[in-house]
Amino acid sequence: MKTKNDYLNLFGVSTAQLRALVAEGMKGGGQWCDLFFEDTSYGELVLRDGVVSSGGSHIDYGCGVRVLKGEKTGYAYAESTDQAALMAAARKASVIAAASSSDTKAAGAATRALSPGSFYDMDDDWRRAEAARFVPVLMKLESAIRAKDSSVHKVIAALSWQVSDILMYNSLDETTTDTRPVGSITATVIFVRGGRTEMNNASRSFRSGVEMIGDSLIEELAEAVTCGMDERFEARRPKGGKMPVVMAAGASGILLHEAMGHAFEADFNRKGQSIFSDKMGCRVAASGINIIDDATIPGNRGSVNVDDEGVAGQKTYMMEDGILRSYLHDRISAAYYGVSPTGNGRRESFRYNPIPRMRCTYMESGHDGSCADLIAGVRKGIFVDQFSNGEVKIGEGDFTFYVKSGRLIENGRLTMPVKDINIVGNGPKALADIVAVASDLKIDNSTWTCGKEQSALVSCGIPSVLVKSLTVGGE
Repeated sequence: MKTKNDYLNLFGVSTAQLRALVAEGMKGGGQWCDLFFEDTSYGELVLRDGVVSSGGSHIDYGCGVRVLKGEKTGYAYAESTDQAALMAAARKASVIAAASSSDTKAAGAATRALSPGSFYDMDDDWRRAEAARFVPVLMKLESAIRAKDSSVHKVIAALSWQVSDILMYNSLDETTTDTRPVGSITATVIFVRGGRTEMNNASRSFRSGVEMIGDSLIEELAEAVTCGMDERFEARRPKGGKMPVVMAAGASGILLHEAMGHAFEADFNRKGQSIFSDKMGCRVAASGINIIDDATIPGNRGSVNVDDEGVAGQKTYMMEDGILRSYLHDRISAAYYGVSPTGNGRRESFRYNPIPRMRCTYMESGHDGSCADLIAGVRKGIFVDQFSNGEVKIGEGDFTFYVKSGRLIENGRLTMPVKDINIVGNGPKALADIVAVASDLKIDNSTWTCGKEQSALVSCGIPSVLVKSLTVGGE
C-alpha cells in the first residue's frame, strides 16, 4: 500500500513546498486554496472484423491550483510539477480570485468527514500488464457473441483502462491521497436479418484491476449484447399519448440520474436554477421512496474513496421517505448552506475546477412486489426496458428520453415489442406520480459518463417502478 511519501515522491514535492504554494495562492486575500496533483495512465485496445487492429496509451500529469475569495474562484494549472511552474499557477489563481469584492464563508469551514477505508482494490495493476495479454480476451468475447446469434454481422469490442494517482493539499493543512483504477469492456454489434439491420451495444465497467476480466464477465457481456434481438426486429411504433409507464430495474436509472439527480446538485440550487431550489424539507414523492447518491459501493464505477476536494466518499440520502433531505454538495455549496460537504466535489482532471457531481445515483427497493406485479396492475401502458439518450431542462425539470427497447402493456400482460418512441415528462411530476416501487433494485454497471461542463465517471440504478402517467411519443 502506498504511503503519503510515495505520492509526494511521485510528484516531486515536499510538504514544505505544498505549504509555500498555498501561501502564494492566498497572497491576494484568498480565503481558501487547494492543490490537486494527478498522474493518470490510460490504455485501450480495439477489435474490428475479428482482428485487434488498434490501441494506444498515454499519460496525463499535472497540478491544478484553486483559490477562493468570496464568490470568485481563481483557477490555474501546470502540466509539470516543477516548482517554478507550480508557483506561476498559484500566482495566476491568486490574481483571478483577487478580483472579488464580495465576502462569504470560506469553503473549508464545514466539518470534513474521514474516510473509513477503500471502496476499490487493484490486485493486478493495469499499468504493469502487457497489451498482448488482452488480445485473447477480445477474441474470446467476439466468439461468444457470434455463438449466441447467427445474425451477427459485425462486432466491435474494446477494452480500456485508466489508473489515477491523486495527491491533494489545502489551506487547512490537510493532505489526501488516492489511487483510482477503472477498467471497461464494451461490445457494439450489428445484426442483419432479411435485409434489415439492427445495432445493439453493452458494456461493463468497474473500479478494479485486471482481475475483473474473466470468463464470467465475457459470458455476461455476450449475453447482454445479444439478448432481446428477436423482439428488436419485431418491434413497431405504437400509438402515442399519456399512459402509465413501467420502467425496468437497472439501466432505467439513467432517467433518475438525468431528470432528477442533476436537479439535486447544489450549485444549481444555490443559484436558483433548479426546480428543487425551494423544496428542501418538503415532500416531493410518495412515502417510502428513497433516492441516494453513493460513493461507497465496492468496485462501482462511480465510487470514490475521497472526492476531488479531499472529502471522504459517502452515502448521501437526497430523498428519504419522499422528503427532500439533502442536495449534493462540494465545499463551496456546503459552506453557503452551512452544512457538511457530501463528497460530491468532482472534476474531469487537474485542468478543471471541481463542481458538484453525482457518483452512483439510485432509488432503493420498495415493497410493491416484483416487476411482473407492477405490469399486472396496468390495463394499457408501456414497459421500458432500456432508455437511450435524452434531454433535460434543469430549471423547468422537463425531460425527453428515447426508448431503446420496450413492450406494450395490455390488460396486465406484455405484448407487442415497441421502438422509435420517446418518453416525455417533468421530473418533479414524475417523482410525484410514482405509485409503485418493486423490490428488485439493480445497479447498472455500464460505462456511464456524465457531461456537465466536464466529464465524470458515474453509475446508476433503480428498481422497477410504475409511473401513473407520462407522455409516450408514438404514431
